Amino acid sequence: MNLTALACTLGDKPALIMADSGESLSYGELEGRSNQIAHLFRRCGLRPGNHVAVLMENCLDYFPIVWAAQRAGLFYTPVNWHLGDDEAAYIVDNCTAQFLVHSASLDGAAIAESVGGVKYRYVVGETTGSSERLADALSGLPSTPIDGESEGYYMFYSSGTTGRPKGILPTRDPQAFGTGLPIDHRMHTHFGFGSETVFLSTGPLYHAAPLAWAMGTIRNGGTAIVTRRFDAESTLRVIETHRVTHAMFVPTMFVRMLKLDPATRLGVDVSSLELVIHSAAPCPDSVKRAMIDWFGPKITEFYGASEGTGFFMIDSPEWLAHPGSVGRPLVGAVHICDDDGRELPTGETGTVWFDGVRRFEYHRDAQRTAEAFDHRGWTTLGDLGHVDDQGYLYLSSRRTDLIISGGVNIYPTEVEDVLLEHPAIVDVAVIGLPDPDMGQVVHAVVTPLAAKAVDVGLETDILAFCQSRLARFKCPRTLRFGEVPRLPSGKIVRRQLMATATEA
Repeated sequence: MNLTALACTLGDKPALIMADSGESLSYGELEGRSNQIAHLFRRCGLRPGNHVAVLMENCLDYFPIVWAAQRAGLFYTPVNWHLGDDEAAYIVDNCTAQFLVHSASLDGAAIAESVGGVKYRYVVGETTGSSERLADALSGLPSTPIDGESEGYYMFYSSGTTGRPKGILPTRDPQAFGTGLPIDHRMHTHFGFGSETVFLSTGPLYHAAPLAWAMGTIRNGGTAIVTRRFDAESTLRVIETHRVTHAMFVPTMFVRMLKLDPATRLGVDVSSLELVIHSAAPCPDSVKRAMIDWFGPKITEFYGASEGTGFFMIDSPEWLAHPGSVGRPLVGAVHICDDDGRELPTGETGTVWFDGVRRFEYHRDAQRTAEAFDHRGWTTLGDLGHVDDQGYLYLSSRRTDLIISGGVNIYPTEVEDVLLEHPAIVDVAVIGLPDPDMGQVVHAVVTPLAAKAVDVGLETDILAFCQSRLARFKCPRTLRFGEVPRLPSGKIVRRQLMATATEA
């Protein structure tokens, strides 16, 4: 678990490989570079518990920076580089970062200049701006560990689909570097990560799972393969070329791989895969069955959140026996409650609450932190679901996504799952639009396969397809063809859909 010990043992073994370019970083190189950056942090006066921010695309240089923060006891916040300058500046300011590292291609200097608390800013790569090159700042600094190393922690921000993103600050006692984070140990004990693991991370590193699991792979002595972005066909080629053993995807990635031309999809060797993990968004049953048929019973799902409020897991055999479930809790306990906080009987749908989990706080937001917990100390993400008589959790929707039409609850995920089964659809999102008579009506935004002509006949066919599989009141009253706005994590940006639909 200690990077120094791993570097001594593994030396020239690749800790990281960029799939697109083939560039790699060995354990020894990662150790040396992260040590130099840790010395820079100390020279800048940063001490355990201080905050740094990273504004960079997926690249090798990302990892020595976050490993340096990890071993220097710092909180580090990856910033979504898709955000506008004002949005990114809000996160850098809110996380109280004193130190910012950014890519040359991203205007981190302008962001830092608008945030009074940033004392130091460095750029990776060539620049004509006001930020000093990180490479120049590291010249002459030792590549050996700093004194008094201690475990740092990432502080991610929520996706911000319903308002300003929230910084999720974990509560953690000081621990010696090498202790590891909870996810590092869980990856080994529950997901089988070890020295032979080759892990494929296809998501953006400013999201929790892609970064945390890539770092956890290294903690466990494996090799992490990182892509700059997801492409369905290229991903399969990477699995074949690097003999990937473990991979992580979100359901929309499954859909795009499944809808590749069969000759392309089935012509790639994916037999090296031992475990395929998915999370972040609900996976339609039909999609999951198709993936199990293709990859074999190697699909494992986990349900959790950056807040660390709960962690559920279910493997393929369990899921086939309990289709639709996200599993049973590995951490804490689950409760299903009505709107008044009363627990509901088995099988009834209500708000999903967790207890017995690690405490957290929303950084610099006491009100939101207080609202996240009830008087019992239970916390919720706002999801709706039910538990069966064996303790398996089934999710219905988020409360904020629930459509109430004529007094009847309609869960968008149920409708989306059915529509995705249509052979001409590659992506879909369902929302409720205001209606003076029914309160809300069901509206769908559909992304067709590129080769499929969009016309009135296709719309009629899709609506008829849905009505043949669902009660008529659940089916879309209106439908629009277009791209579904999603975050790189796979989550639908429903407020953007709503704004577009109501402006039309």
